Amino acid sequence: MVRRASLFTPVLIGGCIIILISFAIRASFGVFQIPIADEFGWLRAEFSLAIAIQNLAWGIGQPIFGAIAERFGDRKAIVLGAILYAVGLILSAYAITPGQHQILEVLVGFGIAGTGFGVILAIVGRATPDTHRSMALGIVTAAGSGGQIVGPPLAEALMAFIPWQGVFLIFAGMILLALCALPILRSPAPAGKDVHEESLGAIMHKAFRDPSFTLIFAGFFSCGYQLGFVTAHFPAFVTEMCGPIAPGSLLHSVGITTASALGAVAIALIGLANIGGTILAGWLGSRFPRKYLLAWIYTGRTLAAGLFILLPITPLSVIVFSLVMGALWLATVPLTSGLVGYIYGLRYMGTLYGIVFFSHQLGSFLGVWLGGALYDIYGDYTAVWWIGVGVGALSAVVHLPVKEIPLGERPAPAVAA
Repeated sequence: MVRRASLFTPVLIGGCIIILISFAIRASFGVFQIPIADEFGWLRAEFSLAIAIQNLAWGIGQPIFGAIAERFGDRKAIVLGAILYAVGLILSAYAITPGQHQILEVLVGFGIAGTGFGVILAIVGRATPDTHRSMALGIVTAAGSGGQIVGPPLAEALMAFIPWQGVFLIFAGMILLALCALPILRSPAPAGKDVHEESLGAIMHKAFRDPSFTLIFAGFFSCGYQLGFVTAHFPAFVTEMCGPIAPGSLLHSVGITTASALGAVAIALIGLANIGGTILAGWLGSRFPRKYLLAWIYTGRTLAAGLFILLPITPLSVIVFSLVMGALWLATVPLTSGLVGYIYGLRYMGTLYGIVFFSHQLGSFLGVWLGGALYDIYGDYTAVWWIGVGVGALSAVVHLPVKEIPLGERPAPAVAA
């Protein structure tokens, strides 16, 4: 009797723990924007640039850490990432100028790369059989959303008792504590019928010549733009647009008494809704073409953002938008990473997905930086929202021509007579 392979393996559980803690910290940075800017009298763009640099460093570091994991071992890459993450947070707690924060966010960004999706998804992808792979990638991505539920409210609650600098130090301890999950995160050697025996250079050469890789790379840009902007600026946007929560309202009765608290809760609601969204995306990714699912997700995001900015901004509209956007938030990650692994093989999935993820982080850099720069120019975020609507629509379109066929199974190009 043949036993069915289990979905919930120690590797999956360990990966979820590390992703959850890493993303709990990463998702909380928007909560610090107003307190830090108010303490030092900074322009909104100055702190925004620091977070934008963090996102860019994350994108640059992702293929680097993917290559480190494939060359020296997954767990060594994760340890290095956690150390850089902690050091960046500790030093940031003592930074007093925008330039210092901006430089130190490079360390934080590299730390997120070493403890984030690129490394963890590749480990889980290799450890999971074909029948469960898409679902497993969805579960790991959902763990990142779980961190998003915990991080912003935790940061907001801690700042009610200690300065923001102390919260940074606590978060540094948390990311080091996440290394306790390493003993169960034992990655198997790459194996399986879809593993290419070619070198990394040969696979990268084929991927870069493949128009589908370019389309996937370009399509992931808008995901980063929207996530970066919302994560960094949505709490401040909600704080300024909603005003005090009316006494006697439902929100007030459950303890949400200020607009700043609503902003932190909104980020948490996005994470909560995304747990279901990413798991559903993982399930659907094993049954339907991933490129069409991605096109639908980007279309849904575009419509949600457009309607939200057109309608009056109220506490209710903030909650509805958070839940809708949350359902689509990281649903792109298991589908995009699964698409890369399916087309180009699992052997170098970490590096190839890291390259695609760099596009995501270019978008994040632009979304975060433009959010602060255009706010300082116009006094609001309207222009940044509409740019996000435009790039979201573009991403919906560019995924349609992707050839969702493994490279090794594609017919050879016709040779002219």
